[in-house]
Amino acid sequence: MAGRRKTNPAGSSNDLRGDVLRVLGVLKVATADQIQRIAAPHLSFRHTDKETPSMRKTARTAAHAGALSDLRKQGLSENGGVTTGGETLRNLTVKGLEAASHELRRPLWEMGGPARGAGSTGAPHPMSVNETVIALLRPRPDVALLAGEPPEALAAAQAAVKSPPGLGNITSYATEVPLPATGTWNAPGRGGAQADLVLTARQDGVPLLFVEVDNCHESAEELADKLEKYARFFQRQVKDTDGQERPMWRTRWPAPGGQLGYDMPHPPVLLVFHRIGARNPDLTVPRLTDLTRHLWQGTWHREDGFHTYDGKIPIIATGLNNLRKHGPTGPVFLRFGRTDMQSLTDAIGNPRKDAAHARAREAQIARQAAAEAEQQRKAEKKAAEREAKRPACAQCGAKFPDTRWKAARRSPEANTHWHPSLCEECESHARIAALQAEQDERERREQEEAAAAAEAARKAGRWLARFRT
Repeated sequence: MAGRRKTNPAGSSNDLRGDVLRVLGVLKVATADQIQRIAAPHLSFRHTDKETPSMRKTARTAAHAGALSDLRKQGLSENGGVTTGGETLRNLTVKGLEAASHELRRPLWEMGGPARGAGSTGAPHPMSVNETVIALLRPRPDVALLAGEPPEALAAAQAAVKSPPGLGNITSYATEVPLPATGTWNAPGRGGAQADLVLTARQDGVPLLFVEVDNCHESAEELADKLEKYARFFQRQVKDTDGQERPMWRTRWPAPGGQLGYDMPHPPVLLVFHRIGARNPDLTVPRLTDLTRHLWQGTWHREDGFHTYDGKIPIIATGLNNLRKHGPTGPVFLRFGRTDMQSLTDAIGNPRKDAAHARAREAQIARQAAAEAEQQRKAEKKAAEREAKRPACAQCGAKFPDTRWKAARRSPEANTHWHPSLCEECESHARIAALQAEQDERERREQEEAAAAAEAARKAGRWLARFRT
């Protein structure tokens, strides 16, 4: 124990340090509060007896603060300034990023560089990105770890468990991801973008989602320029390992293709507005919608009743406050070109097309079932007609089996041993009767012949006797 305390003076466990490395490896820079809310959400429902929110926060983040202290002493993390609210910012060192890459099972080149200097101005944008991750992730507390807590704390934890679910886990997210329009993943060239956040949660219906977070400082024109860079990246083709040309993004993120081969939209981009700055997103979004129409507008298929978006970017907008309140399953997402608020999966998808395809599949199944039923009806009618023609035994009336019927058609002429009008059993009896009749006739003839011979002998004897006298 003493040796472990020397290595980890704050007494943190390997699991706690692993939690911190995973969270910071994804977020790049975060507070102990954000790390705790992601890695151990059950702690948010403890220490409810503390007098002030500050004291409660200190108590619930103590374990992760200790882990951060141990990682800092080991050269894996460092303090990176303070937020505008006065909280200490933490980030990983180069050595820490290497350790985090093992925890996240990601190649080191995907980890990016240390987030030094992010906290020099309070890191408002990274903090909004982190809050977006938490709002999408919606970490669920483990109620079993809250045994002995006050009833009101347990009730709050259970309500959190029953609330709408989030997407993926911390390893489903990546931040500050370069999207090179030129250059390589490791050395991006000019003209590319950098995604604030990339989410891959195929198990939750979101195979790939790029997220841009705006603190309401940027104009619609500035945001449109970013989306143009996304378009350049999505359109970029590179040679894959099999020698085939593919969109560059597909060499890193697998995602399902479009349906029926003609609808291959680009990955969706979600804009999350955090109302910190002076710009009103209610005014920014309509202007941005017009500026980017050529990027997102689909083709209307009147006969089918849906749009297709081949080569287009699904662009969706929401507010961070709404996202926090309702989660990704809530109707708080507006896709450019639509008027109704939808859940995230509906907003990034094409429900009308899915419904049309479902109807088409149902109609096809119905047609197939009708064809099979008609075929069955015809088969039954044919079988009934054939059955009506099936001959019956002239003696007992039993229907002929197929083999007997076929033999009777092949040899319709009767003889002593073949009776095409009889079933096999009756034919057997008839054959036996015929044999018996033959036997009887033979015996009758033999008896008649014997009697005739005896009569002839008797008569001959009478003539001989006459000559003797």
